[in-house]
Amino acid sequence: MPQSDQGITKDRYMLIPRTAIFLRRGDEYLLLKGAPTKRLWAGKYNGLGGHVERGEDVLSAAKRELMEEAGLAADLWLCGMVIVDTGEVGICLYVFCGENSRGEIQPSAEGKAEWVRMDALSLLPVVEDLPILLNRIHNIKRGDPPFSARSYYDENDKLKVVFGN
Repeated sequence: MPQSDQGITKDRYMLIPRTAIFLRRGDEYLLLKGAPTKRLWAGKYNGLGGHVERGEDVLSAAKRELMEEAGLAADLWLCGMVIVDTGEVGICLYVFCGENSRGEIQPSAEGKAEWVRMDALSLLPVVEDLPILLNRIHNIKRGDPPFSARSYYDENDKLKVVFGN
């Protein structure tokens, strides 16, 4: 189908693709503590990941981000997708789970990757949706169907995440 027939209109989502990666090791997850110089989430814990560059598929982007942010490779699989409704242009967040990490953790300009126990999340400064996503993926196994969700801010500027399955 030609580009002109794609049905792009202002009343439909226009999405920027991004990745979020959650490596796990038993009850621990590899999280990135944002560098103090970061514009967004400085000093807060989040998953690893970032933008999908033009010409990349989402799995290649996730593998690249994992290497850039932590110096690691791992077996990754898609475990979910979240449409982040930010208004006219939104984010399509491709959520990857991973195991069997290889390499030594290296810090990056983005921050420092650390293994964090699931039960320690409530004691740490985290980005708003991190506990919600980790609670959803904690029991997901490789081969399970990926979840879908939509996140948005309500009229009180409170984050809401609605899962589709």
